[in-house]
Parts: sequence; C-alpha cells; structure tokens
Amino acid sequence: MPQTILVTGASGFIASHTILELLAHGYAVRGSLRDICRAKSLVCALSKYDDRARHINFVEVQLTNATSWTDAMRGCEGVFHIASPVPIMQPRDATEIIETARSGTLNMLRAATAAGVAKVVMTSSTAAVWGPRGQGSRVYGPSDWSDGDSTEQSPYSRSKTLAERAAWEYVDKPMRPVLAIVNPAIVLGPALQTDYGASLKLLHTLLSGGLPLTPNLGFEMVDVRDVASLHRLAFESSAADGERLMCSAGFRWLREVVEQLRISCPSHAGKLPRWHMPNPILKLVALLARDLQRYVPELGVRREIDTSRTRELLGWQPRNPDEAIAAGGQSLLRLGIV
Repeated sequence: MPQTILVTGASGFIASHTILELLAHGYAVRGSLRDICRAKSLVCALSKYDDRARHINFVEVQLTNATSWTDAMRGCEGVFHIASPVPIMQPRDATEIIETARSGTLNMLRAATAAGVAKVVMTSSTAAVWGPRGQGSRVYGPSDWSDGDSTEQSPYSRSKTLAERAAWEYVDKPMRPVLAIVNPAIVLGPALQTDYGASLKLLHTLLSGGLPLTPNLGFEMVDVRDVASLHRLAFESSAADGERLMCSAGFRWLREVVEQLRISCPSHAGKLPRWHMPNPILKLVALLARDLQRYVPELGVRREIDTSRTRELLGWQPRNPDEAIAAGGQSLLRLGIV
C-alpha cells in the first residue's frame, strides 16, 4: 500500500505542483481545502497532467478550526503543511493574517500528533529569513531569522516567521512529529490553472503592461516544480529532519526578469517596460502609494540566499531562474490569464 500524505491548501500554486510530484512518485494523496466545492475543478485541472489525480481524496479543513483537522489526519503517514494566508495586498491590520497562520500551524501539529503522524514537512518562506530592511546587500542562510515582532516587517513576513517559530517550539518536546521546514524565495514556474494566486502576480503585472518603468529591484527566485520536489525529498530523507531548508535557485534583477520575458513571450514584448525607473522617482511615488514604501530601502540591494546546505543534504538541484521565469510567463499566456 502506498503511503498517504496530507497536502494542506491543496488548490494553491505550490500545493498543486506538490500533489503532482507525490503522485508521480507513487504516493497516495489527501488534499485539504477551505471549501470542498473546489475539489471538482481542482481534480479536473490536475488530471490534465496526471490521470491519477482522479483518485485524490479531499477534505474540508479550516486553519483555525481545530476540530476540522481530526478526520483529515486519519490514516496519513505524513503531512505537507503548505496552507497559509498569502495576501496579494498587505493588510492594514496584521493581527488576522498572523493569528491565522500561527494557530493553523499549531492546530495541524496537534492533530498530527494525536493521529500518530511521524513526519511533517512545512512550507515557510525566505520572508522568515531576511533581516530588517536597510541592512544592505548580504547573504542569508538557515541560521538567519526575520523579526516576527517588528511592525517594520510586512504582515506576511511576520506571519511566516511567527508560524515557523511556533512549529519549532511545538516539536521540541518528546512524542511529537519530526519536522522539516522548506523556506522558498519568490516562487515562479508554470501555473496549472487560471486561479494562480499571488505567486505569479509579478509576471502577470509585467506581461499586462502594468509596470511602465523597471525599478532597480531584485529578488531570489525558484521554480515551483523544484519547491515541490524539495518537499518530497525532505519527507523521504532523515537528513532533512530538524532542518530549515533554504529553497532558491538564484538572484535576478527585475530588469533581467523583463528581458527573459521579452525572449520567452515575444507576443507580449510590447507590453514590457523598456526603460529603467530612476530611484528618486520610486521614492517620490512611494510617498503617495503606501504599498511601495517597503521597496525603497531595497533599491539596488542584492539580498541572496545560501542554499548550499539544502543541496548537500538532499542532492537537490533546482532549475535555472530563467527557466522558471519563462515557464511562468508562457503558462499565463497559454491559460489565457494575460
């Protein structure tokens, strides 16, 4: 009998790719959804890539409802906890997103403990790794943490940090599941369905002509298919037990992202920005646009992630970031999203 893995937030960008990864490697999958009515459309979308998706068992789970986790865990050998609130726009009140992420993580772990689940692989983020803005260019690794209590951090960053810390604190006691944490950078790569969430918003904005000039910003990024494979490798290898697994394929400036899209999506090349945005212009616009203010300290800053331990422990070899950019952009066009 194949091992059964519960994948939480099954309709999400990372989770849907992780489900396909598990099916391809012989696992049985149970998926949790906030709304069970989404199961039919998700099965239809995933079945286009793997017919075994028709056999996925779905359960309705609310992150903050402890009772709803009980049935979801029954009979599972492992849990991939990927579900977490990911707002496209940062909320003014951080409390809700932080509490949802933290309590959802603890509810999941308590239910996993009660069900005798041996191992949990949880998706965190490099948002739980970066230090405060204004530190300049530097390299970050598994020992680095963002400050979840700092109101200078975005609500999303704080939610990922506090949820991850709560998870490590919970499992640091006898008779608790083994835990491995995956910390992805910006996740690109191919969308599987039109509801692509927040992950590909950057590419969508660029291909839609929503950015007239290219600001002097850069990001670490990784292909969603490699995030999915890292979750599986972390579950299968005891070398990942108790580890924070940095998950990124490399750094790209936004102007490099634009040029890669120009090559891989030539039909929309005219929508892409051709000129750079001088730093003073972004600073001026940020005075009026609150959501842009957080980018000002990052202008010209190269914050990188050291993934050497992840690669050494698990033999993980991610795709080049350019492939992730190209695949993401092309999928948006293929699905008619842009």
